[in-house]
Amino acid sequence: MTRDNGTPGYLIGGASGGIGSRLARSLAEKGARLHLAGRRRDPLEELAEELDCSFTTVDGKHFDRVDRLVATALEELGGLDGAVNCAGSLLLKPAHLTSEREYQRVLDDNLTTAFALIRALARHVRRGPLSLVLLSSAVARIGLANHEAIAAAKAGVAGLARSAAATYARRGFRVNAVAPGLVETPLTEQIVSRDAARQASLALHPLGRFGEAADVAGLIAWLLSDEASWMTGEMLHMDGGLAGGKTLAAGGG
Repeated sequence: MTRDNGTPGYLIGGASGGIGSRLARSLAEKGARLHLAGRRRDPLEELAEELDCSFTTVDGKHFDRVDRLVATALEELGGLDGAVNCAGSLLLKPAHLTSEREYQRVLDDNLTTAFALIRALARHVRRGPLSLVLLSSAVARIGLANHEAIAAAKAGVAGLARSAAATYARRGFRVNAVAPGLVETPLTEQIVSRDAARQASLALHPLGRFGEAADVAGLIAWLLSDEASWMTGEMLHMDGGLAGGKTLAAGGG
């Protein structure tokens, strides 16, 4: 893979979110070249100006637009060493109260964006090394009440990572997923800002605290690095013990 001045180049989807922006800042501090992507132009442009890097405003559920995004990132960076999909959304509703539109939006935001990125990278990058990291969730492994739509989408991400890892290994692609527990970001404010929901959620995490964006960003950065060059097809949990400490969290109905 082409590297300008020996520095790696990364594409970050969902870069203006809590985890994506922390990851971008962390990689930039280490000298990486970045191309940022996301749906909301203003925060994306502000972050790109802060980090002195290029960016593309894109809705990641559209295959053709993600194709163009990857082509642009390759041109801007002179090659890619890694890509991350931090795009996503959150819906906390039982299945019987979830509309078809809500369900489809959750799938598009979390699973279709990941699939579109893998598809585009495979079309534009013939040979690696290339590390791709997807964002799944602890709810893909355990049963949490009122998480049916998001659990389905995030479980799909985990399966997608494993299958793509097998498909593209001979090209030198590595594909892994990270599965966080509850991380304090703008996306989860609806949970952490309400005392009853906050305390109930904290009780599910054996370490007694929610995650921070830096926790997850650090694991993603490691998966992108050469230190993880013999790892692919894995889903790594960064969740304060949520998935390991509780196999079923019942409630609701």
